[in-house]
Amino acid sequence: MYIAYATVAIVTIAYCAFSAGCDFVRFERVALAMNKAGVPRSWMPALGVPKAGAALGLLAGFWLPVIGPAAAAGLVLFFVCAVVTHLRVRDYSLGLQYPFLLLAAATLALGLVT
Repeated sequence: MYIAYATVAIVTIAYCAFSAGCDFVRFERVALAMNKAGVPRSWMPALGVPKAGAALGLLAGFWLPVIGPAAAAGLVLFFVCAVVTHLRVRDYSLGLQYPFLLLAAATLALGLVT
């Protein structure tokens, strides 16, 4: 079970680091999706911080096992809020918030059973 957790956690770390990087440099494609959801572009760097923190927390979780599930739980909460933000403005497009939420939830579930 640990191998499954480690694999999913590493993928989640990579995706979070990439997503945080896109937020920090204000990648245009991400900015357009945020505009569609009513989120100002000026918030992008601030929204990248929890993603980067979650990536670091998941990475630290390999050495301090209690931190990994806590980081994954925070990430699940973050992406639930992202989904709600999109649904609030009736944006039903299949954006990246859904796969990120599923990946974070899988990391959390596997982290809790290992």
